[in-house]
Amino acid sequence: MSKYILSRLLQIIPVLIGVTFLVFALLSLSPGDPAQMILGVGAKPEELAMMREQLGLNDPMIVQYLRYMGNVVSGDFGTSYTTKQPVLKMMSIRLPNTLLLSFGSLFLILIVSIPLGIMLAVNQNSVFDNVMRVVTLVLAAMPGFWLGLMLIILFSVKLGWLPSNGLESVQASIMPLICLSVAGWTTNSRLTRASMLDVIRQDYIRTARAKGLPYGRILRKHALKNAMLPIVTSVGMAIGQCVGGSVIIETVFGINGLGKLMVDALRQKDIPTIMSGVIIAAVIIALANLLTDLSYAVIDPRIRSNYVKPKAQKPKEARA
Repeated sequence: MSKYILSRLLQIIPVLIGVTFLVFALLSLSPGDPAQMILGVGAKPEELAMMREQLGLNDPMIVQYLRYMGNVVSGDFGTSYTTKQPVLKMMSIRLPNTLLLSFGSLFLILIVSIPLGIMLAVNQNSVFDNVMRVVTLVLAAMPGFWLGLMLIILFSVKLGWLPSNGLESVQASIMPLICLSVAGWTTNSRLTRASMLDVIRQDYIRTARAKGLPYGRILRKHALKNAMLPIVTSVGMAIGQCVGGSVIIETVFGINGLGKLMVDALRQKDIPTIMSGVIIAAVIIALANLLTDLSYAVIDPRIRSNYVKPKAQKPKEARA
C-alpha cells in the first residue's frame, strides 16, 4: 500500500506541470501588457521597455515558465504585479476562507445528500420520491451565481435576516454554503438512490431480512457499505467542484478568498497571483483524488488485496 501511495503522489507532479504550463501559455498569449498595467496609461515607452526587461517578459515563453517554476520549487511564488506584495503572503491570508467555504459545503453535501438518497431508495416511487425528483431537477438547473443573487435579494434586501457579504459570522456563511452545496445535493442524492436501489435488491439483503434483522441495521451495516464506491467517487469529484465553484460564490458574496483574488488578478493580468492560485487549487484537487482512491481500498477488501502484499507462509516442518 505504501508503494501505491508513493506512486500516486509522484503522479501529481506531471499533472501540476501540465496544468501550470497550459495556464501559463494561455496567459502569455492573451492580450494585455503587464508592464502597462503596472505603470499605468501615462507611462513612457522607455519606462515600459525597462519594466518588461525587469520582469523578464522579453524572454521566450518557455524560459519564463521554467524560471517561474524554478522559483516555485525554491518556495518563491513571486510578487504581485498590482499590489507589490509577496504572493505567498496574499494567499496565506485568503486561503483559509476558501478552505472553510469549500470543505464546509462538502460537509453539507455529505450530511444532506446521503441520508436523502437512502430515504429516496427506501421509498421508491412514492409521493416523496416523485416530488424530490422534480425538486432536484429544478435545483440542478439553477446556476450558483443566480441562486446566490436570489438569496441575497430575499434574505438580505427584503427580509434583512442574513448579511449579504463576507464570511465573518455563522449567519454570513449560510447563503454561500447553500449556494455551493446545491449542485452536490442534487447529484449525490440521485446517485446514492440509484446505488442503494441496486444493493437492496441483492439476495443477501433478502436473506438478512428473512432472518429478522432490523431493516435500519440492514441498511447501515450491509447495504450502505456496499453502495459506497460510486458515492465516494462522486464525493471526490464534488471536492473539485467546491474548490472551483468558490471562485464564483466568493465574487457574488464579496468573500475575501482565493477565488475572488484570482478573479481580480485575471482582470489585471497578474500572472504570479493567477499561477499561484492555480497551483494551490490543482494540489488540493489532486490530493482529493488520491484520498478517493485510498477510500476504495478501505471500503472494499477486494480492492485492498490488490495493493497489500500477502504474508509469506512459513514452510512446513519436514516429517520425521
